[in-house]
Amino acid sequence: MNEKIKLLKSTPDIVIDSNHENESEEGKRFKQLLDNINQYKDYEYTRSAIHNVTKFIDQFYFRSKFVGLEKALPERVHPDRPLIFASNHSGMTFPWDGIIMAGKYFLKTGEDFKQSLRPIVAPMLSQSAYMEPFLIEKFWKRLGGVDATLENFEALMHNSDSNVMIYPEGVPGIAKGFDKRYIMQNVSSSFIRMALKFKTDIIPIATVNGEYLNPYSYKNDDLNKLVNKIGMPFLPLGPLSSLAVLYPWAFYFALPAKLTYVFGEPIKVYEMIDVPFHKVKKKDINKIREIVRDRMQRLLSQALEEYGSDPYQWEELGELWFENKDKLFYILPSGWPILFSEHERLFKEGGRVKEFDYSNAGFLSSLGSNLSQSPFLLPVAGWPILFKTKGLI
Repeated sequence: MNEKIKLLKSTPDIVIDSNHENESEEGKRFKQLLDNINQYKDYEYTRSAIHNVTKFIDQFYFRSKFVGLEKALPERVHPDRPLIFASNHSGMTFPWDGIIMAGKYFLKTGEDFKQSLRPIVAPMLSQSAYMEPFLIEKFWKRLGGVDATLENFEALMHNSDSNVMIYPEGVPGIAKGFDKRYIMQNVSSSFIRMALKFKTDIIPIATVNGEYLNPYSYKNDDLNKLVNKIGMPFLPLGPLSSLAVLYPWAFYFALPAKLTYVFGEPIKVYEMIDVPFHKVKKKDINKIREIVRDRMQRLLSQALEEYGSDPYQWEELGELWFENKDKLFYILPSGWPILFSEHERLFKEGGRVKEFDYSNAGFLSSLGSNLSQSPFLLPVAGWPILFKTKGLI
């Protein structure tokens, strides 16, 4: 029997976390999957990176905002079953929309990993050196990122140590092109199946202004087939594309769109059926999938109307940068390679970084301590240096 079918037919009653031991054959199988998933996960690194890197970028660049969490965080239907958070993907760029949201939500929980969002990500993000932020080794997996396979997804659903975050449009969502902005693409059925089987809520999130991280960019299917061979999910073509040819740091560049995340009412798909999960037919799952997609699209359209008229808010941004001009070297995306690498260096030296010098003088000092990252700042010549020194070819 196909392993995926076995997994979907497994009992949903198995719970595997730090407080539960399950000695059944199924329990052992999922425990092994979770051990593989958690091989590189580092709680202290996660705390440190969020506090010192993503929080700083968010505060002074993306200025993200949560809407719909004013009263309380979403609560689990069952304490041993994670919620499934699902959002539209957008931006035609590096997945900053997901990085910022996961980090901000972690802080919103009071650093409670059990309530935090564990992202299921395209395997290319962790398998390709290009897709690790500024080539930081195993960045995604140390922060808890999980390769998007059906087996991994179900293993997480048996584990109560965190909630699950998914972008059900997948790569086609983030790479759909500016002409399709704010139009939900087809969503996968995997998160519908998991929500049905484990009787847990789907928490829809509308990400607004992410489409303006790299505006007026489009995709080319033939070109994307070529870049897939070197581990890149897609290559956007637009006004900012030439900048990445000149400066390696711009490969990860995004414009300072003010990211707004609108959390909608829980979607209880398990209330849409009246038979046990193993008797639900494929056509019924497809019907529920379209209902969920339509609800997410309505939430996105309403959020866009309310929060999407001024995606950058340049006046606010200009005032913020002027007030913090002593930190501008780190605030601008050209300084992010040094921000990431300096945090990496400090963490390796002493664990969680509790004080980080964001001043311009601190940046210049850090540049001297991270000369291996300096090619990111060199026009044109930076690329061949990186290819040679980082072993990218």
